[in-house]
Formats: sequence, structure tokens, C-alpha cells
Amino acid sequence: MSLPELDQINSRLERIEELLVLNKTVLNMREASIMTGISLSHLYKLTCTGGIPCYKPTGKAIYFNREELEAWLQRGRKVTTEEIEEAASTHVTLKPGVGS
Repeated sequence: MSLPELDQINSRLERIEELLVLNKTVLNMREASIMTGISLSHLYKLTCTGGIPCYKPTGKAIYFNREELEAWLQRGRKVTTEEIEEAASTHVTLKPGVGS
């Protein structure tokens, strides 16, 4: 087997491993990094500062709940332009005295 073929197989195995992470409930640091796309060093910083929900059952290894990570990733949602325009339209329509 040639080197390019081995590289291709390794890449495919890594991708399969990444997909399997999404089926787990409890993730270790490396798996959480893969799932979130956050580097390990930044993930460690977030755990130290309390910036991300995590667990340390033995006081050493750090674990994450996948659902909590997903919720954490989805916080601070930015509204779309369409949502802003709709809210403005509703506000103007419902405001008493406007257009009277």
C-alpha cells in the first residue's frame, strides 16, 4: 500500500472517529475539542475560568456533557435582520398614537 493511500485511510478513520463522538453523552477534553472546534488550550482556559460547563469527578480529568456543550455553543444567538425588521414593524403597528 502506498503512502498516499495510507494517508487517505488515516484521514477517513479520523473523520469516522469524529462522527462517533457525536453519539456519546460524556466527552473527554479531546472529544469536546473535536465536537466544538475549540482548541485544547482554549478549552482548558475556559474550564479554569468557569467559562464552560464541565465535570471533574476525580478532581483531575475533565469531562463534558454533550447536550450542555451544545446548549453552551448556542448561547448568545444573534437575531437576523428579518427578525429585527419584523419586531420594528410590530412595535410601530402596536404603538398608540402613531399614524393617528
